[in-house]
Amino acid sequence: MTALDPFHARIAARAGGVLREFNDAGVLGPADVHVAQRLAALAEEVDEQVVLAVALAVRGPRLGHVYVDLATIRDTATVDAEEPVDLGALPWPDPDGWPERVRASALAGGEEGDPERPLRLVGSALYLDRYWREERQVAADLTALRAPLDVDEVRLRDGLARLFGDDRQRAAAETALRRRFAVVAGGPGTGKTTTVARVLALLLEQGADPALIALAAPTGKAAARLAEAVHEEAARLAVGEQVRVQLLGLEASTLHRLLGWRSGTHSRFRHDRANRLPHDVVIVDETSMVSLSLMARLVEAVRPTARLVLVGDPGQLTSIEAGAVLGDIVEASDGIVVLDRVHRFGGAIAGVAEAIRRGDGDAVVDALSAVTWTTDPEVVREGAVACFRAVAEAARAGDARRAIDALGGFRILCAHRRGPYGVTGWTAQVEGWLAAAGLAADGEWYPGRPLLVTENDYGLGLYNGDTGVVVAGEDGRLSAVFDRPGGPAGYSPARLGAVDSVYAMTVHKSQGSQFGTAAVLLPDAASPILTRELLYTAVTRAKRELILVGSEAAIRAAVARPVARASGLARRLAG
Repeated sequence: MTALDPFHARIAARAGGVLREFNDAGVLGPADVHVAQRLAALAEEVDEQVVLAVALAVRGPRLGHVYVDLATIRDTATVDAEEPVDLGALPWPDPDGWPERVRASALAGGEEGDPERPLRLVGSALYLDRYWREERQVAADLTALRAPLDVDEVRLRDGLARLFGDDRQRAAAETALRRRFAVVAGGPGTGKTTTVARVLALLLEQGADPALIALAAPTGKAAARLAEAVHEEAARLAVGEQVRVQLLGLEASTLHRLLGWRSGTHSRFRHDRANRLPHDVVIVDETSMVSLSLMARLVEAVRPTARLVLVGDPGQLTSIEAGAVLGDIVEASDGIVVLDRVHRFGGAIAGVAEAIRRGDGDAVVDALSAVTWTTDPEVVREGAVACFRAVAEAARAGDARRAIDALGGFRILCAHRRGPYGVTGWTAQVEGWLAAAGLAADGEWYPGRPLLVTENDYGLGLYNGDTGVVVAGEDGRLSAVFDRPGGPAGYSPARLGAVDSVYAMTVHKSQGSQFGTAAVLLPDAASPILTRELLYTAVTRAKRELILVGSEAAIRAAVARPVARASGLARRLAG
């Protein structure tokens, strides 16, 4: 391994001994080292093995883990490095005696009865105290919501028969009506939001107050799409006019808005255990993106007598923060109905997605014969140029609807943001192709520029992940146009905050969206970001056509590498 510059940003300059070795190898970051050293100094802890354990516990949430398992970390640790790193050669402590040394320290308490400590050791699982508390709290609060509810049986039977033809959707809806806590899980196109709209109709027919129904999602984009889906379903449901009007009046918000985010305060949210949400029903979409900490804030704020319905796809990418909450709940809880009949995209794409979800590498390779699979990235060129030519022509003609539809017809998806396989590299590649085709960009703002919003703007109603197009008006002025439930809405480019050109986007950013054709560009098999969930999420963004650019080795590596987040929530829920 090449020695790093001692002033490299990855190096903790004051680290020594074991911490230095793990920092140099890339296992520990500077923040991990500094926090561990500070805690060790406060507790007068001099055992290097204990301090290393603390640093690894700090590292865990940064990588999405709720705790570090001292018994397995030697075999499961990874680093994001350009050159191979032999992590087995590092001075790992003996896993049999390591937890005992940590338990003897003043830094770590146990599961029950110990005084407050910065860390908690449960078996060989070492938690930061905050995540230990949040995990226990989420498990306890969800368990308390498992009680059944009384319903008007006649109305429920009538509504189920009238609104449902799909047996799994009917079962999901009935579960959501009869229980305080339910989960509607399933992949893209299985009818999750369709089911949600019908659940809402059933609740309204049962006499629920629409003012006390909350619809929410982790992002503004997901919240807007949830509300739009409910409104679309309301227009065609076999319900009375009063229920239809009530459904059309429902709106959705981000979870942060629902809970009353307060920046710069000791209590981050207005609603908590001491000031519960007023709602009788809380429905959360895209729950796979909800972290342990945010779920803890949500479930403590839900009234004990309210309904909580979580909706999402446990096969998709999880939150970038600690936890894999939806997957843990689906694994361990009752009140779960998984929708498995795909209604939206073609059989070939569904076959690839299902094989990925099962983790069957041979079946994935076989299923890819029915889609476009190649190692030659040039295959993307024709579709990209055709897409952005259509976008530009419509934008110059002032046809906002056609420009937006053309933009949604094709999308390049990358695993990384930077590097040769990342969004920045592929953006430059596409811009080169467009220039060669006579479609070069003309300045910063030009008709046909595809836009990606990168920060929420609640004033304009634009959300992180929204896409739009710069369109020419009849007077020659340019307008940034975004799709909205009522149709395309235009904004002056001067009013926009954080936007980028979206010739390509990360798979993470694409969550909650679908495109006519998704061109998925995979990195090398060794990339640590290449996981089963990333590949599944990327593949299921395609509505009609999938183009997959990557080696068989990369595909098999992704399928064989599920996101393995250290979490004890499933164990506690099953407990």
